[in-house]
Amino acid sequence: MPRSGIVTWLAVGLAAVLGLTMAMTTPPAAAADNPYQRGPDPTLASVAASRGPFATTQATVPPGNGFNGGYVYYPTDTSLGTWGAVAIVPGYSALFANEEAWMGPWLASFGFVVLGIETNSRTDGADARATQLLAGLDYLTRSSPVRDRVDPNRLSVMGHSAGGAGTLLAALRRPSLKTAVGLAPGAPGNSLNMSTTQVPTMLISGQNDGTVTPSYVQGIYNTLPASVEHAWAELAGNDHLSFTRPNPTEMRILIPWLKIFLDNDTRYTQFLCPLADSTGVSRYNSTCPLVPPGGPTSPPTTPPTSTPPPTGPPTSTPPPPTTTPPPSGAACTATYRTVGSWSGGFQGEVTVTAGSAAISGWTVRLDLSGGQSISQVWNGTLSTSGSTATVRNVSYNGSLAAAGSTTFGFLGSGTPPVPTPTCTSP
Repeated sequence: MPRSGIVTWLAVGLAAVLGLTMAMTTPPAAAADNPYQRGPDPTLASVAASRGPFATTQATVPPGNGFNGGYVYYPTDTSLGTWGAVAIVPGYSALFANEEAWMGPWLASFGFVVLGIETNSRTDGADARATQLLAGLDYLTRSSPVRDRVDPNRLSVMGHSAGGAGTLLAALRRPSLKTAVGLAPGAPGNSLNMSTTQVPTMLISGQNDGTVTPSYVQGIYNTLPASVEHAWAELAGNDHLSFTRPNPTEMRILIPWLKIFLDNDTRYTQFLCPLADSTGVSRYNSTCPLVPPGGPTSPPTTPPTSTPPPTGPPTSTPPPPTTTPPPSGAACTATYRTVGSWSGGFQGEVTVTAGSAAISGWTVRLDLSGGQSISQVWNGTLSTSGSTATVRNVSYNGSLAAAGSTTFGFLGSGTPPVPTPTCTSP
């Protein structure tokens, strides 16, 4: 082995020894009901910080194992058990070392093992990048010197541009992934139909991206199935290369998403449902309340004061969604469904869909004549008059392309209603 490789893996071994020493002196921080929960309770300031609570180290990965090597970043602490992992691949003709390496220590410091992949050829297409992402995860969990630090059941993929397209293709190939994140995901001639994915998916794109345009990303987003949690954040003023340099807006959205779906840590839901800080975000859509598969399912006995609860098992079979029968040429329609219910309360969700033309704002009215009341709304602004609840769009989800859709959710008291919501657009 070259001298540089020996030095690199000696560093890994030393880090393991240091981590073992810490394990003898540092009490576990994981909550008893979630063995994957890591670190102190998060705040807006902490998720926006450029470093999280964990010390990190990194090592070089030699070429082989199905990809052209790269870099691995990971927390030095071994007292908390294994960590979730994310493999990241760059875009067409790019090197991870040049464009995404800034993300490695940033993400690792929040409690993830990060594998940055260099591709076999810089001109590899999306399919090849998908193959190399999955090969990288297999290497990470089966034969890498840090395999004992990685939970093989908590894996994810991420990539930029053609690497983002490869990320989405990897999710289609491996449904066991916990999440996939596409950064301005696109590939020439690839429509990226995600209608069969089973993997929670986040798309992050740039408002001023002329390569992977907002309408292109909207097309991908529209194919994501309602049965799978997903979100789309469009960053104001960002272009196609904004993801290749340190991007605090991207990271304060990305970190909570990874925490929710890799760590089942619903303490982070408050930052995305609703979006707690919309500074620098021109559009945001999500399937709140963003419950990770296998995550908490029982709702609280009383609604929380600031964040929507995890989806609760309904006490009875929820009624089918009800949709406004659209008059000819209707600007928009609204569909209601009961997400979950418990004694004295329920969680509802409304999907707003534009008609045959784009709209720049919407208003939904629900008749709650059964005595229900709404206590909290996310992704919308609530007003009430008698038994009518009116919800209007917020700044980031009022503009919808033709046939485009968005959702808002709410907590209510009483028996779940069976409303027929109406939708109008200015």
